[in-house]
Amino acid sequence: MGEDIRSLRLQRNLTQQTLAAQAGVSLSALRHLESGEGANLSTLIRAVRALDRQEWLRALAPQVTINPLHMTSTLGPRRRARARKNSRTHGRTR
Repeated sequence: MGEDIRSLRLQRNLTQQTLAAQAGVSLSALRHLESGEGANLSTLIRAVRALDRQEWLRALAPQVTINPLHMTSTLGPRRRARARKNSRTHGRTR
């Protein structure tokens, strides 16, 4: 993703310093992001928004196709667990 940000920045003829200022991040944070040396999520989001490419962020989120709540109905009815008899009190009289 850092390479994509760098490529788009260059296509738009922006310097790293200009994009960093527009995104509200430090120059070193943007350099780390573009080089793939590691950056935090906030830097990524700010840079993507500054480049007006929010659809990249939506592409990272998986599309939910199965509702986990619907899966419980396929498991059949729930049964209560049987109470365990306590072996210490079993067989004792009061």
